[in-house]
Amino acid sequence: MRTLRGWTVCERRPGGVSLTVEGRHVLRIDALDDTLVRVSLLKDGAWRLPRTWSIAPGGDVPWAGRDRDDLSGFAGTTVTVEETDAGLTLATPALRLTVARPLHLSWAARTPDGWRTFAEERPTGGMMLGRRDHACAHFLRRDPDEPIHGLGDKTGPLDRRGRRFEMRNLDALGYDAETTDPLYKHIPFTMTRTRDAGAWSVFYDTMATCWFDLGNERDNYHPPYRTFRAEDGDLDYYIRWAPEMLDLVKAQVRLTGGTCFPPRWSLGYSGSTMAYTDAADAQAQLESFPRRIAEHAIPCDSFQLSSGYSSIDGKRYVFTWNRDKIPDIDRMTGTFREAGLHLVANIKPCLLHDHPRHAEAAEAGLFIRDSEDGTPEVSTFWDDIGSHLDFTNPDTIAWWKQNVTRQLLDHGIECTWNDNNEYEIWDRHARCAGFGEPVDIALIRPLHALLMIRASEEAQRAHAPGKRPYLICRSGGPGIQRHAQTWSGDNHTDWKTLRYNIRMGLGMSLSGLFNTGHDVGGFAGSRPEPELFVRWVQNGIFHPRFTIHSWNDDATANEPWMHPEVTGHIREAIRLRYRLLPYLYTLLWRAAHEDEPMLRPLFLDHPDDAAAWEETDDFLLGRDLLVATVVEPGATERTVRLPVNGTGWWDVDTGAWHAPGETVTKPVTLGTIPLFARAGSVIPLSAGADRADPAADRGRILALYPAPGRGEGGGTLYEDDGESVDAACSHLHFALTGADDHIALDWRQEGTRAPVLAEATVTLPAGETRPLQVRGAPVPRGGTVVL
Repeated sequence: MRTLRGWTVCERRPGGVSLTVEGRHVLRIDALDDTLVRVSLLKDGAWRLPRTWSIAPGGDVPWAGRDRDDLSGFAGTTVTVEETDAGLTLATPALRLTVARPLHLSWAARTPDGWRTFAEERPTGGMMLGRRDHACAHFLRRDPDEPIHGLGDKTGPLDRRGRRFEMRNLDALGYDAETTDPLYKHIPFTMTRTRDAGAWSVFYDTMATCWFDLGNERDNYHPPYRTFRAEDGDLDYYIRWAPEMLDLVKAQVRLTGGTCFPPRWSLGYSGSTMAYTDAADAQAQLESFPRRIAEHAIPCDSFQLSSGYSSIDGKRYVFTWNRDKIPDIDRMTGTFREAGLHLVANIKPCLLHDHPRHAEAAEAGLFIRDSEDGTPEVSTFWDDIGSHLDFTNPDTIAWWKQNVTRQLLDHGIECTWNDNNEYEIWDRHARCAGFGEPVDIALIRPLHALLMIRASEEAQRAHAPGKRPYLICRSGGPGIQRHAQTWSGDNHTDWKTLRYNIRMGLGMSLSGLFNTGHDVGGFAGSRPEPELFVRWVQNGIFHPRFTIHSWNDDATANEPWMHPEVTGHIREAIRLRYRLLPYLYTLLWRAAHEDEPMLRPLFLDHPDDAAAWEETDDFLLGRDLLVATVVEPGATERTVRLPVNGTGWWDVDTGAWHAPGETVTKPVTLGTIPLFARAGSVIPLSAGADRADPAADRGRILALYPAPGRGEGGGTLYEDDGESVDAACSHLHFALTGADDHIALDWRQEGTRAPVLAEATVTLPAGETRPLQVRGAPVPRGGTVVL
């Protein structure tokens, strides 16, 4: 590759400039709003891939992609450009980009103390391009003291400094949650908090295999640097500045199209195991689940049907049914429906070479094609070989939607679990139809997962018009959150996995994937011992996706009742999940409509608390609940350092108030779930529900956690019917204020319907002794109020 140095201005536009680089390439710089600048390098003046499926400020993109030259959907800004002999500056009201000679870019933010540089390229060379190919690299200076976050579902510490990561989608079965790389997703996005100039993010809009080196590499000839390298594609990136990291997180999810809003029942417990559908008597195994859920009084809302329903002699044939194992499909699905459990079926985008419909699909041209002879590509898949469907072909999309409908939806299976969609095709030049403009697989590998779930979603919407669809997707890149929930893939059963999966979930949440979770109990390896299983469930209930799923070495299933001696602890943890559903559903609505992450590292809401940036097993669920579950074997106590928030924290279990920044050592038993509420919060809860349907709520509780003294606070409660598109809703906004001698609760309502329940019980922590007034009238602790 060659380092780019010489440049001249070739075009001025209202929002930016274009430079001619080395006499042949074009570097475009565009200010898209006050705090967002896009930089695009076009080798020889042309795009390598002139479309994007990731950039979707309007909410989505056409099936065939968005033209990279399309700047619609951005707010725009006032831009001034000044050119001197030394270079040029491009400035918005908030940002200033300086381009120096030789080619060197630096970015500064306008702060109360004047312009402060927050990012700059390596002074010894910032951009490199391949001479005979389209490889590219980008080098930025690195301050070793500045934390770096993002990159999606990566393993290890949440702070990515000092490590090297690869974006290359892989089926990483049984990965080490501390060290394995690469994994399932392709999220080329990082955020950096500077010492004195706010925070900034960079998003590289590429789906080609790429690498991030964030301090692992050192070179004597250069100052400390960080690197982005891609083996192909375009160097096309977006740099954004904000005062704090939370602003960057919200902006990134808006840039890539927002978050889908699935039905409320998707927040309930979802059962799953490969053991049932892989068994010779799969139908009997499956039909036993609703009965055993009832016998053990376990709240539950859905079951994820693993791919064994389509397996014959160990091979998985998507869109087929093994009638020997499941002789009566409709009776099986009816058993779940009668129990109030939704079914989610596993589907895969590769047809094995002996799939009964492989020849049909090949004849119709539905597969990605070999780069040399144009026949269907052949890749290793599930212990055999097969060909991957090409979702850039409209005929494939139509075929897929038809089969989702006929083979699943028409049998009473409402939802799809889009799995094994990493597209491990290593013929880099295998050809995709590209919606009429053929493209190499190496340029768009993560795209197929995105288009796969979009096709599944369209089938589900057409089959159940008016209802919000629910989909799960394992692989892909930015934009999958527009359509589906995701998770951290096939984890390994181990105490270490429990700990580092917390960080993986937070990493996805910081990267714009808010609706995430993990295979609770561990997917691959030995079945979990009783203590580990309890602790994993106690942690899993606080993640948006709560699924107990497994493929244990001994063919056993991870089930709530798998260890009878601890089933009571499992039941109580899952019941706590159901008590939290009003709070969780409000968070889900805010994720979809206000771009607020559900899972949050401590520093996101406490950026000025230096200790909140340290590695920890603690995290926030929304702004108001601090989760500090036990993640070590044999623990008899749990130490929690509470963030500095100005009001303090209430121990939900004991009702004791703790000061901001206090370190609490809490004794724990196997049944203890350490949880702290932000002082000043109002947490809406449910009483007695064993399903997530709003109609299952038997009572509403407003748990009040007042701030001390004359503090103020509040909370929200969003409600609708839980499933309809554009449903009538009630949105209550609570105000909780304190005085020396009393506490006052009030609220206002928005929306077009009444609250789901007309009354609520108000509770206070044991350590709060002041009397309560609700809308000016005294109410005893534990009293009832009319909403």
